[in-house]
Amino acid sequence: MTMVPAEGGPTTGPTVLRILLGAQLRRLRESSGVTREGAGWEIRSSESKISRMELGRVGFKERDVADLLTLYGVTEDHERDALLKLARDANSPGWWHRYGDVLPSWFQSYLGLEAAAALIRSYEVQFVPGLLQTREYARAVVLLGHGAAGPGEIDRRVALRMQRQQLLQRQNPPQLWAVVDEAALRRPIGGAEVMRGQLTALIEATKSPHIRLQVIPFAAGGHAAAGGAFTILRFGDQELPDIVYIEQLTSAIYLDKRDDLDYYAVAMERLCVEAEPPERTAEILGGLLDDLYPA
Repeated sequence: MTMVPAEGGPTTGPTVLRILLGAQLRRLRESSGVTREGAGWEIRSSESKISRMELGRVGFKERDVADLLTLYGVTEDHERDALLKLARDANSPGWWHRYGDVLPSWFQSYLGLEAAAALIRSYEVQFVPGLLQTREYARAVVLLGHGAAGPGEIDRRVALRMQRQQLLQRQNPPQLWAVVDEAALRRPIGGAEVMRGQLTALIEATKSPHIRLQVIPFAAGGHAAAGGAFTILRFGDQELPDIVYIEQLTSAIYLDKRDDLDYYAVAMERLCVEAEPPERTAEILGGLLDDLYPA
C-alpha cells in the first residue's frame, strides 16, 4: 500500500508539495525496480529530468505523473487521484509569484520552504532577521542593495518583505528562534529614528510565545558561526528533511545532506549556548536603546 501524503493545508506551499511528491515518486520507482533512465524513457524525457522531479526542483505535468504511476504499478484509483491532485496543487503559484519582477528565482524556493516550516532557526551577523524587520528598517536595507532602483521598485521590495512576515501572524505560526550578533543591533541602518523603532519592535517581539530571540554580545569573542549568517528550516511533515539555507549576493545554497545538517545543527546549538539567554534579550535591547538612541 502506497503512503499518500496528507492533503496540504493553507500553509503548505507549492515548493514543499513538489518535494513531497518527488520523494513519493522516487520511493515508488525504487520499490518497483525501475531505473531513472527507464522512467525518463516512459515520459519521453531523460534520466536527469526524473532526478530533478524526484528532488522537487521542477514542476510536474499531470500526464507525466499519471504515466509514471502506471509504470510503477499504482493502480488503485484513490492512490492515483491523491497523487495527481498533489501534482496539480504543486503547480499552483505561491503568493510571492506576483512579485516575480523583483524576486530572483533562487529566493522563490526559500520563500516556499519558509512558508511551510514548523521551526525557523537563524543566525544573523549584519542585519536584523528579515521576519522581524520594521518597514522603515527594511526600506533602509533594500536601499543598501538597490540604491539605483526607482521608488516603485523599492516599494515593491519592501512590500514583499512585509508580506513574508504575515506567516508569523497566521493561526498556527512557525516557531522562530533567531540568534543575532550584537553588531547587527548596533549598526545604524537607516539612522537613529529607524533604529529606535526597530529595537522597540524587537523588544515587543520577545513577548510573543512563538518567537525566541537571543543576542551574542561582543564580550563572547569568537564563536561557532564565524563563517556568516545561515538559517535552518524544520518541517512538520516527517517526509521532509531539515534544510540549511545560506544566502549569497547573487545566489543561495541549500543543504540537505545529513553531514551538512549535523554540522550546522551543532553550530547553531553552540551559538545558543554562547549567546545571552532569551530571558535577558528585552533587557539587552532596552540597554542598547537607552545608550545609542535615547528618546
